Amino acid sequence: MIKSFIVDETYNNMRIDRWLRNKLGKIPQSLIEKNLRSGKIKINKKKVKSSFKIRTNDQINLFNFKFEDKIIQKQKKFLPNNEIIKTNEELIIDNNKDFVVLNKSSGISVQGGTKSKKNLIDIFSKSKIFDGTKPYSVHRLDKETSGVFIMAKNRETAQLLTSLFRLRKIHKTYIAICHGELEKNSGEWNDNLLRYDNGKKIIENAKTIFKVIDKNSNSSLVEMKPITGRKHQLRKQLFNLGHSIYGDKKYSSSIYSKGLNKNLMLHSYQIKFMINGKKYTYKALLPDYFKKLLKTKRLNFQDLK
Repeated sequence: MIKSFIVDETYNNMRIDRWLRNKLGKIPQSLIEKNLRSGKIKINKKKVKSSFKIRTNDQINLFNFKFEDKIIQKQKKFLPNNEIIKTNEELIIDNNKDFVVLNKSSGISVQGGTKSKKNLIDIFSKSKIFDGTKPYSVHRLDKETSGVFIMAKNRETAQLLTSLFRLRKIHKTYIAICHGELEKNSGEWNDNLLRYDNGKKIIENAKTIFKVIDKNSNSSLVEMKPITGRKHQLRKQLFNLGHSIYGDKKYSSSIYSKGLNKNLMLHSYQIKFMINGKKYTYKALLPDYFKKLLKTKRLNFQDLK
C-alpha cells in the first residue's frame, strides 16, 4: 500500500520527522527513523534522513506503513467555549487583513501538545476574526511568557513573517524581573546553551543584547533583545549568570525556591519589523502581577524607545 502526499506552502522548510507528526499524529521518533532507513518513507522517490527539510510541492510517499497500528491517535483539538474566545479576543492589539497581534496571557500555550490542551491556535480557529481562514503560528512564545504575539491570517503572510523571523529582521524586546543585582548594566551575552533532542546532546550558540533598566541589591529589571532564537534562551542565560527570573520553575536555583512566584516574570514587550517599506511597532502592556512585583521590589519601569 502506498500513501502519497504533496507538501503545501504551510510546511515549506519543515523537517520530515516534524511533518509526519504534524500531519499524521504522534509517531514515535524511533518508528520514523526505522522507516526512513528501510525506505518505507521517501521524498521525491529518494531516501532521506529525519533532519531532511521538505519543500513546497515535494512528494512524500509512505510504503506499506500501517497507520492504524503504528500511529498513536492524533491529539484532539481544544474546543473553546464562547467565554474563552471572547476573553482572548479582548487581548488583541491589532487586527488587519493579514495578521493579528495580541498581548498573550501567561499560562496559555501557542499550540496544543501532550501537556497543554488549551492553546491560542485552537481558540482563534473558532473566532469570527478568522472566518474563511485559519490562524497560522509564525513564531514561538513560551507558555508561561506573556506579551506580544503574532498570528498570520493566510499562508502568504505566514511564510513572509516566518522568513523575517528566520532572517532576524523582526526585532523583539523582552523585559524580566530577575533575582539579585546584575553586575553589568549593559552588554551582550554570548553563551553556548545545552539542550537534548531525543536523547542527543546539542550545543547551540546564543546571543542577547541586554540593558539593566533598574536594580537594587535584591532584584534587577532587565531589557533583553535576543539576536538568536534558541529555546528558553533568555531564561537559560539569566540562570547561568546566577540571576534566574522570578517565577521560573524550570531554571531556578534552590536558594530562590522559597516563596516562588506563581507567574513567570518574563514579558515580550515590543516587536518591530518592516513589510514593503511600512514600519510596524507593537507594544504589550505589562500584566498587573508584573507591575505589582515591580512595586514590591522597588523597581522603576520607564517606557522603552
